[in-house]
Amino acid sequence: MTYEEALNAITKGRYRHYKGNEYEVIEIARHSETLEPMVVYRALYGEHGVWVRPAEMWNETVGDGNKLRFTYIEGNDEKKMNYK
Repeated sequence: MTYEEALNAITKGRYRHYKGNEYEVIEIARHSETLEPMVVYRALYGEHGVWVRPAEMWNETVGDGNKLRFTYIEGNDEKKMNYK
């Protein structure tokens, strides 16, 4: 997945992880060495840790292939990250 594809495929907002916890996508970034697109997101529970995951993994299915890793549940006014 390219950076531009990630910007178009991943919406800022709130997501539910397949294990049940909720997270907020903050930004799409690039890995400093490989330029691989990365999702920057924050846990909406506990210590509200900030995490990074390869964008390629964000919309993957898990388990038996029927469940999305993250399911979009709500966003903000800026739906897509259409800036470069």
